Amino acid sequence: MPKLLEVANLRTQFHTTEGTVKAVDGITYDVSEGETVAIVGESGCGKSVGAMSILRLIPHPPGEILAGSSIRFGGRDLLAMSGAEIRHVRGGQISMVFQEPMTSLNPVLTIGMQLTETMMLHMGLSQAEADRRAVELLGMVGIGEPERRLKQYPHHFSGGMRQRVMIALALSCKPRLIIADEPTTALDVTIQAQILELMRNLTKQMGVALIVITHNLGVVARYAERVIVMYAGKIVESGTADQIYHNPHHPYTIGLLNSVPRMDLHRGKRLVPIEGQPPDLTRLDDGCSYRPRCQWAVESCGQSIPALEAVGDGQIAACFRANDLQLDEASSA
Repeated sequence: MPKLLEVANLRTQFHTTEGTVKAVDGITYDVSEGETVAIVGESGCGKSVGAMSILRLIPHPPGEILAGSSIRFGGRDLLAMSGAEIRHVRGGQISMVFQEPMTSLNPVLTIGMQLTETMMLHMGLSQAEADRRAVELLGMVGIGEPERRLKQYPHHFSGGMRQRVMIALALSCKPRLIIADEPTTALDVTIQAQILELMRNLTKQMGVALIVITHNLGVVARYAERVIVMYAGKIVESGTADQIYHNPHHPYTIGLLNSVPRMDLHRGKRLVPIEGQPPDLTRLDDGCSYRPRCQWAVESCGQSIPALEAVGDGQIAACFRANDLQLDEASSA
């Protein structure tokens, strides 16, 4: 399928009193038309900053996207666009679903006004046309009595319903790509599954590409076609969901999988946490950032950063011992 989004050597930094934070440090990936890609990693790994960089929402100062970075969407260079051009892309062609809908929805505007305003701006609809489309969208995301609900405010909705409104807002202008940044973190487990199922079905139905950003590798098992694992601002492994879940080649990916509860293991099986803390991104050395937490680290891991190399058909990993590691071995370690 044709490439919709192409990110190449993206580097985003923040200049602070403590030093320069290399939040995103040279990541490269792509998303095809209609594809669902998951970006996974613990808090602070750079996955959200990478998404904000795509829409050029990085505050400057203190943040900046460094020269040499490339973000192309539909063949157009997003980093070279003017302010007016990128505003047309945001919401119109690329939409974002944020982690906490209560802070994303304006508390003093009705749901209807927030939905119709976007469509009138990006699609040139009249008020009547936008109202009809808003009713249709709320129905699509499973909100009952949509005509009445349009006149209500965000505080009238539960957390799960507010997230459904955010999905309706994201779909409202018929975008080509939706970025969902931790869309289920604030919701309970049952609602999480409903929201993810809803997003998958609607994006497939409408042919929209989807990037799901999450810290929970278990969440995306049945929803993503491809998984990208990030650690300390870098991509450390990437492959199809089947490859990542059944044949991981990076110690961090194996650690994430070992810390996820599994129904196919006996009840007495203990989860294995990843020991230690994420690195300080202002004080990275010349070696692998995961080295202090890795049980397989060798001398070469402290001397240079391993490059991403092929470990399977379309699967890549950044580890000097990538071909030595097995998930079963890690599970019993």
